[in-house]
Formats: sequence, structure tokens, C-alpha cells
Amino acid sequence: MDKMTLFRSSMSSIFVRMLRVPKRSTGVVFSQRFFHNPRTCADLRYTEQPKVEEIRIPVSYGEIAGKWWGPKDVRPIVSLHGWMDNAGTFDRLIPLLPHHMSFLALDFAGHGLSSKIPDGLMYHAMDNVYMLRMVMQYFHWKKISFMGHSMGSLIGFVFSSIFPNVVDFNIGIDVLKPHIMDPNKVGPRLQKEIPLTLKADMRNRDGTEPPSYTYEDLAYRLYLGTHKSVSIETAPYLLDRNIQRSSVDPNKFYFSRDSRMKFSLGIGWGQEVNLEQAKRMVMPYMFLKSKHSPYYEHRKYYNEFIEVVQKNNPFFELHVVDSTHHMHLTEPEKVAPIITNFLLKYWKHDALNQAMPQ
Repeated sequence: MDKMTLFRSSMSSIFVRMLRVPKRSTGVVFSQRFFHNPRTCADLRYTEQPKVEEIRIPVSYGEIAGKWWGPKDVRPIVSLHGWMDNAGTFDRLIPLLPHHMSFLALDFAGHGLSSKIPDGLMYHAMDNVYMLRMVMQYFHWKKISFMGHSMGSLIGFVFSSIFPNVVDFNIGIDVLKPHIMDPNKVGPRLQKEIPLTLKADMRNRDGTEPPSYTYEDLAYRLYLGTHKSVSIETAPYLLDRNIQRSSVDPNKFYFSRDSRMKFSLGIGWGQEVNLEQAKRMVMPYMFLKSKHSPYYEHRKYYNEFIEVVQKNNPFFELHVVDSTHHMHLTEPEKVAPIITNFLLKYWKHDALNQAMPQ
């Protein structure tokens, strides 16, 4: 039996959970059930499934989509996904965390169910920092707390180091900071990617439908595209907010995220700036590093940053987890106890006294 046959066989058990796609949905909806061990921490109400509600935050170019988990009268921990992922990345982790706490998992612009940025523009990582300030303004928050994975972890660090006075705590998963690129590769990379961004932009304007595939093929492409970090079994949690049914072939689907995101611009800070910003990370701060994922840059830059934070922040925690880059999605049971212990030390009840914006 070849690999694709094995894959299709394993996916068949997932398909039985598929429901009819609602008219307002852009993807496949799954019936998700989460099971908790009530002995883990009975006094924190782990025994019931936390409520989750779709949230839309208006912005000038459309809306930012998200999933609000838990009580609506408590300021949530803003949960930020990785590059080309979406809010579904936390669907298996958040139900394992304390239920008296709230979490708001957002889709970055161009991802998931959030609007794309206007035509004619390129995505830049710093745009997400600005977006988070807009979210704070919309909800009238004076403070904000972060839990981020990959690109979301990077954005959480950048925001926290710029505005340390408004950040209660920061939890990062498997991307520590802006990476340091080989200077010889910057020019050639931009030379290649700017024209590709223009091509993707024109395709958006023309309304051209991207290539479509069977659901099994899309899941397998996601599995391979993440270097097998997202398992076959957990791929649907990301596909749920990331695909649309083809208008050409109703039996196929296509990725609905903005293809301009493939060529987005990073923060671009040098190591000197990273180290200075590291000194500003004075809030409770925890970073989880996967044992089986790369550092995405020379290891020395990672070590230098860790040394600075450890020297300047007595509330910093570093944990190495025996898992892949998407540890929180594929093996949340390994991550949840670490995050829970951190939250029990530093989370504070911040009541929302105002009605939710309409």
C-alpha cells in the first residue's frame, strides 16, 4: 500500500465528522469534541467544554475574524497563529487550559476568515502590531496578554517589546524573535518575491480562482507543506478556516488565504535591535522551543537573545518540548500543563465592565 493510499484511509475516519457547510462558512465545518481529565485540576472547571463564539472586529478594509473561548466578561488572552495558519491552530490546546480564563484566537489579515488587505499592497509583519493596537482600541482594553505560535509568537514579542507597559504577560511557541538573514540573500530574495507578489495581486483583482484539489489532496499538501509538522489527523483544524469550495468543480476545494502572504515582508531588525528589545521584555515571559524544529537562523543569535532575557527578566521561563513545530496542535497534552502552570502564576482576572461592542 503506497503512502497516498494510507493517507486516504486515515482521512476517511475524519470525513465522517464533516457537517454540511453553512452558507456563511468559507470552509468545511467539523464536529469537534474535546475530552479532559477532571483530575487534572478539578477546581478550575476543566470538566466542561468551554464556550466558543465567532468574533468580527471592523477595520477600514473589512474585518478581523476570531474565536472567543470562555467567559465574555473577562479580558481574553490574545492568541496569535503562525504564518499561513489561522485561529483554528489553537482548537486543541485552548480546551485543555483553565476554563475560567478567556482566549481570543485571531486570524491575521489575509488568513482564515479575516479580510485581505487592499489591492496593490504587500503584507508586512509590522502591520500586525498596528492591528493589535486597533483591537485594543475597539474593545477599550488598557492591557493585553499574548499566547502566540511561530509568526504569532514573533508578533507577540515585537508588540511586547515596543509596548511593555501594556502587556501583562507573553507566551511564545517556537519562534523567538525576528530572524537574522544572510545579507547576501536579502537582495536576490526581494528581486524574486516582489514580482511574484504583483502577480498574486493581479490574480486577486481579476477574481481568478486558485487551483483546486480534493479535500484529501489539500490536507496532504498541508501536511507536506509544514514539513510534516501538522499531522494528517490535525490538518482539518487548519483547513476549516482556510478553504473554499470550487465554483468550477464542486467536488474540489482551494486555499482561500491571500496568496500575497507567501511573499510577505518580515520585521527586518538586525541582531543589535533584537538584543535591545530583549531588555524591554520585563513582563512575565515564557518561551517553548520544539526539540524537533530548526532555529531558522544561526544558533548563536538565539543563544544571545536568551542570555539577555535571562539576565534582565527574573520572570522568564524557557522550556524545550519533545515535539514538532506545531506542538500545540499535534500534541497539546504536552504543552497544556506547562502553559497552565505559567497562567496560574501570572494571569489576573480583568473584568470587562462594558458591554461588548456591536
